[in-house]
Amino acid sequence: MAKIDDLKTRSDDQLNEQLGDLKREQFNLRFQAATNQLEKPSRIREVRRTIAQIKTLQTDRARAASVKA
Repeated sequence: MAKIDDLKTRSDDQLNEQLGDLKREQFNLRFQAATNQLEKPSRIREVRRTIAQIKTLQTDRARAASVKA
């Protein structure tokens, strides 16, 4: 699971790229869970929370940018 401090230091492009990767991984994990091939069920939770953290950071940055403008 990515630490929030690590995510805060990343640029917007890096966050978008990581978000896309995590969404693909989440998709694959759902299929593995449906076919009972999932090795680490806790990974679903980690991915979901990391996606939420990234989206929260993006929202905060967008809000801060709109306040400055």
